[in-house]
Amino acid sequence: MSTKMETERLLDKDRRFLWHPYTQMKDYEDRDFLFVDHADGVYLFDSMGRRYYDTISSWWCILHGHNHPIIKSYIKGQLDRLEQVHFAGTTHEGAIRLAEKLVSITPEPLTRVFYSDNGSTACEVAIKMSVQYWKQTGHEGKERFIALERGYHGDTIGTMSLGGVPAFKGPFDRLTFDSFRLPTPYCYRCPCGIETSSPVCESRDDLPFFGPPRAPGCALECLKPLERLLAGRAEDIAALILEPLLMGAGGMIVYPVEYLQGIASLCRYYGVHLILDEVATGFGRTGRMFALEHAGICPDFLCISKGLTGGYLPMSATMTTEEVFKAFYGDYNEGKTFFHGHTFTANPLAVASALASFRVFEEERSLEGLPSKVEALQSGMRDLARFESVGDVRGIGMVASLELVADKGSKKPFPSEKRMGFQVYLEGLKHGLILRPLGDVIYLFLPLCVSIEQISDILSRCKATFEGLGL
Repeated sequence: MSTKMETERLLDKDRRFLWHPYTQMKDYEDRDFLFVDHADGVYLFDSMGRRYYDTISSWWCILHGHNHPIIKSYIKGQLDRLEQVHFAGTTHEGAIRLAEKLVSITPEPLTRVFYSDNGSTACEVAIKMSVQYWKQTGHEGKERFIALERGYHGDTIGTMSLGGVPAFKGPFDRLTFDSFRLPTPYCYRCPCGIETSSPVCESRDDLPFFGPPRAPGCALECLKPLERLLAGRAEDIAALILEPLLMGAGGMIVYPVEYLQGIASLCRYYGVHLILDEVATGFGRTGRMFALEHAGICPDFLCISKGLTGGYLPMSATMTTEEVFKAFYGDYNEGKTFFHGHTFTANPLAVASALASFRVFEEERSLEGLPSKVEALQSGMRDLARFESVGDVRGIGMVASLELVADKGSKKPFPSEKRMGFQVYLEGLKHGLILRPLGDVIYLFLPLCVSIEQISDILSRCKATFEGLGL
């Protein structure tokens, strides 16, 4: 643990040398970054030993807690065997065993695993595979994509072309390609004008899924733009990409399972690939191993990352069907090879941590223990709806969020200059919470290992945070 003097020296060097992601560095001209020294379980500790709940799973990736002995032992053991090898023309045991495991826990049509190293590239791989598939099967014109407004699939040029988060618009627009955009199934601010109760917080008995159920009078009108688009342009469209049930960076927007089922049905009917971005929703976050299980659907491409390794090392995978794979299979001079790869594709250390994570799932029965935790989190979060500035409460599985508004009746947002979300973040630190907001959406994205007692304590600290700000 660093001394106070050492910490101050390091923080000064941070200001001089570093550039942090998604951060206006001027905010920290006279304010220190939280200096994280070590971690254990659901806690992060600063250099002075103060403890904070890691309520966002260190950007949605930590599954079984920090410093887990099983995951550490797998990584340490792999270090003594093989730390890195290129994956073009070579293979290794861990990569084979992990691929077999992934195929065994996903829908039957998904039989092939292509490794890469982060969620954005997993989605880029799916985009490129889809376009090349259509060209190699005689559909040269199918090279356009459909995405959702407020959707987020990464920061690379291709994924930015399919992203709809307003904050990402601007400097790079001329570098991206055009895509078709669908209105967001944002039930609190329904694009079709259907009024919902405020906040939306009803529960459903058939799923470990809390809000929103379809509002009275909702006939899924938000699917109609897709149906019209596909009816007229399906021959131009390669694929549709979306985050199933939970749109993360767009504001932790949770939408009805029937919408996802409708999307899948329309894509199948019109012959358009469906790409599911489960980078954030995979590995138990929604109460099941994958969010697609709630809807009973199978995509043409499944993109996974973050929790794949339990959050310990960077890794991702794009899964697809045998039909897609066979379109790339042929003699080299046919030019069907998929020319894409990464230096750390199937890195043995990352693979070891992923295999360790699955062992933890089995030994700790992580999924079996979720229903009671989900109920504690979601019901406790709904209790915070009494605060005057809480306009909406929404969540699914181990993810729950609150949308702060200036006026509850009209759903009017706070002026952006007030930065209410950032104020909550700063106040939360005083109460031992790391609450990194999405604008004025405050959310909890908890590790699966969190206990019901810890959930209760986190919610109590959230209440104290809101009270401290007079929300």
